[in-house]
Amino acid sequence: MKGDLFASEYMVQPAAAPGMTVQNAKSIRYVIDGEMLARQGAMVAYRGDLTFERKGQGVGGMLKRAVTGEGLPVMKVRGRGEAWFAQEAQNVFVVDLEPGDVFTVNGRNILCFDASLSYEIKTVKGAGMSGGGLFNSVFTGQGRLGLICEGNPLVFPVSPQQPMYVDTDAVVGWSANLRTSLHRSQSLGSMIRGGSGEAVQLMLEGEGFVVVRPSEATPQKPQQH
Repeated sequence: MKGDLFASEYMVQPAAAPGMTVQNAKSIRYVIDGEMLARQGAMVAYRGDLTFERKGQGVGGMLKRAVTGEGLPVMKVRGRGEAWFAQEAQNVFVVDLEPGDVFTVNGRNILCFDASLSYEIKTVKGAGMSGGGLFNSVFTGQGRLGLICEGNPLVFPVSPQQPMYVDTDAVVGWSANLRTSLHRSQSLGSMIRGGSGEAVQLMLEGEGFVVVRPSEATPQKPQQH
């Protein structure tokens, strides 16, 4: 059988390294020897002796997810083999965390991560009950984190001299040493008259970086359990 489908760029080759690597712009490959974690339902193919187990968030995590629609529904993947992860053909990226790094990420943008990383669902300080994700996942430790993003992300440096303002529906994540608060860019009168549709942003101050996707969030599909 021949054709463009079988071009070398599409053909999966033997793994060159253990752990997490980018397979192509839309998927991540993970060579597993032990355990890793991934977004529930994100596995698109695997081979080897692997098991997939839903991981609970505990009562607190379930409550936060129920209130916000966010959170991080994950599964443990155990055994020896290879697995491929993707989510609705979104672009994928890998972040290397070193000891001392703290990275705050919106749950909708997480695809998979090393078991050596710790994460906790925390309140976004200063964000009140806004729709941009009252709770985010905060990652610490040493390891790799696979992210998904609709389109190519925008990564903005943030300096003490110049705060950054980002749409709460577009923010992917930020270095957790930044201070966060809500900023209202419209007057009450303007909002009553209809406004611009950009009434409230997340303001980040300090020194670090913030990652933004080039589109606002769309309603999340219900999780399959």
